[in-house]
Amino acid sequence: MKELDIVIPHERLNDINSLLYKHKVGGMYFFEISGRGRAERGEIEHRTVEGYKTGKRYVPEFGSRTMVQVIVPDSLEKTLVSEIMDKVSTGSAGDGKIFVSSVEEAIRIRTGETGSDAI
Repeated sequence: MKELDIVIPHERLNDINSLLYKHKVGGMYFFEISGRGRAERGEIEHRTVEGYKTGKRYVPEFGSRTMVQVIVPDSLEKTLVSEIMDKVSTGSAGDGKIFVSSVEEAIRIRTGETGSDAI
């Protein structure tokens, strides 16, 4: 089994979700993350808590993205990574990243199923 950690812009989440449904991947997690990378950071206009523009501009230190985490069978990993890259890639620095890790074991707590049956 493989764990895919997919870091993408927020607006690409539905594209990833559609691909996972297409391949009958049972479950996924996603969460908002903040960090920095090599992408150019643009200047943005400062807003107050109430949402009013102040006229001040600044370059934020950290950007925000969405991370999707999914466990897939070994046989599906290459296909899924390839399709994610085809679907999400625009050729710009902020497209994201995919991290692939091996998963030694998975256990479904409710039933006690293990391995691929648990995912």
